[in-house]
Amino acid sequence: MIKVRILRQKDGSIHGFEVKGHANYAKHGEDIVCAGVSTVTVGTVNSLEALTGTIMESRMNDGFLSAYLPGDGNEDAGGQTQLLLESMVIMLNSIAESYGKYIQIKEVIT
Repeated sequence: MIKVRILRQKDGSIHGFEVKGHANYAKHGEDIVCAGVSTVTVGTVNSLEALTGTIMESRMNDGFLSAYLPGDGNEDAGGQTQLLLESMVIMLNSIAESYGKYIQIKEVIT
């Protein structure tokens, strides 16, 4: 199962996220759930850099991605950065609606 943690501040803004695990929906290379989650999360990190200039502090290994906004994460809490991060959450929730037994999404205040 893929476990996603959306890290929010007290004001509700997203300051990071963590993705761990494999869906095991299908064999390696054919797993559409893993591919979808990877596309959405890595694409969000890349989009933030390309469209807003925000470079997330990220780390990626097999079955793991963590990404955090630089500093305290509040520099652009009301702007494009938050819009892209909230869009990512919507896309992940859309995947979970169809493949819920393969992905778990938790939002936590940190």
